[in-house]
Amino acid sequence: MHASRSASHWTPDMITGQYGRTALITGGNSGIGLETARVLIRHGARVILAGRSKEGLDHAAAALRGERPDAQIATVVVDLGSLDSVERAGGHLATTETVDLLLNNAGVMNIPERRTTSDGFELTFGTNHLGHFALTAALMPALRRSPAARIVTVSAIAATWRIGRLKDLMSEERYSAMGAYAKSKRANVVFTQELARRLSDTRIEAVAVHPGSAMTNLQRHSQGALSKLVVALTSRTVMGSPEGAAWPSLYAATSPDVRSGQFIAPAGRDQTSGTPKAVPLPAGADDPAEGAFLFGESERLTGVTFPL
Repeated sequence: MHASRSASHWTPDMITGQYGRTALITGGNSGIGLETARVLIRHGARVILAGRSKEGLDHAAAALRGERPDAQIATVVVDLGSLDSVERAGGHLATTETVDLLLNNAGVMNIPERRTTSDGFELTFGTNHLGHFALTAALMPALRRSPAARIVTVSAIAATWRIGRLKDLMSEERYSAMGAYAKSKRANVVFTQELARRLSDTRIEAVAVHPGSAMTNLQRHSQGALSKLVVALTSRTVMGSPEGAAWPSLYAATSPDVRSGQFIAPAGRDQTSGTPKAVPLPAGADDPAEGAFLFGESERLTGVTFPL
């Protein structure tokens, strides 16, 4: 861990204490996840890249090894849109690994028409929240083996939007692409809050982050003329790089100044860029009733009982 210092001055160069620690990163083969992996490797961590495509994972691992031949990298194929895939990957890792850092980073957004996962969940909520919920549950044995584990779940500024209220979780009554995304990102924060409460007597911490604005694969895959226009304009003005957008995740994962239950975001104007710090939670996200509701619904929908 790096020396304690004000978050307003924090940079990834201050990270220390990662030798001997293992970080599992979903979506670790591109964008923010890949940059997070790159920095953790530079500071001595062993990294497990998790993603849907073996080819993509192998390509990312080869690129990272090309930069640092001594890098310790493993890969695991997991599709967060498939509970069977999550169970297979999570079950294997739970029996073979000690996970010190779990970065629930992968996600989808801006799906123009309502689609479902292989299990029948609305695709955005099913991938961004339910997939990570099930994976985190499966990995609890691996996390418990760590002397100081931390679960970092990557949300978004969309978690603060009013259209993200946790009602009609499967968007069956009404679907909008950004509404489903905002709902899934609020769920990431509410899940983290409830997890922090339930893990308060353990050595495992839970932290949520949002990365500000960055041009990543999420935006590049936007569909429709209006979406592409918005991306084109904002990428020239507001959106930064995946390198900078990884800072909140890296700070949340490694800093001893971070506390379980916090929401970490860029400190700059409108939380779009800048060095990371703890910011106020989205309104009501720390309500135990909402946390209990989301946890219960997540267990009911997935059939996964969280082993706490």
